[in-house]
Amino acid sequence: MSKIEWKPGNMLYPLPVVMVTAADEEGRDNIITVAWAGTVCTNPPMVSISVRPERYTYRMLHETGEFVINLTTEKLAFATDYCGVKSGRDVDKFLETGLTREQASHVGAPMIKESPVSIECRVREEKDYGSHRVFTAEVLAVHVDKEYMDEKGKFDLAMARPIVYSHGEYYGLGKKLGTFGYSIKKRRKKKQKK
Repeated sequence: MSKIEWKPGNMLYPLPVVMVTAADEEGRDNIITVAWAGTVCTNPPMVSISVRPERYTYRMLHETGEFVINLTTEKLAFATDYCGVKSGRDVDKFLETGLTREQASHVGAPMIKESPVSIECRVREEKDYGSHRVFTAEVLAVHVDKEYMDEKGKFDLAMARPIVYSHGEYYGLGKKLGTFGYSIKKRRKKKQKK
């Protein structure tokens, strides 16, 4: 196998694709699809999203410093794409996609009821890095849909069939390959039947 060199660019794929909800100070809300979202810290729990300043939602994020990250699924793929290509300046994305607003506990932005996980966030820092502004935020609350709890009472996101984004395309995640630490777990010897 041989590699060829390309100009510098963002080739860190696939990425989680999320629908971020925000609202302005007058209560007008919007949904923006973001593929540049990630974990920043565990303690305190923090995340980041990157948004271009010309996007309609940018002003809402900048003004209020609040947003909700809503995870996406195969069932939400069409709405996820729609919310990424249509502007909230022109359409009400909740109305156009049939998504349902759900009141958040700690922020003014709504959650998306159909999302399996909604993460309420408050911005700690906004930083300009060129084409995008990065909003680093503290997680205030996480809401999970009871539908995806397994028989042991553990949340199982795989049952929701999450999606990822890679170079302009959406993909389902497919089958589980292992769990954290499986590469170093001791192999159990199978008991031989006597």
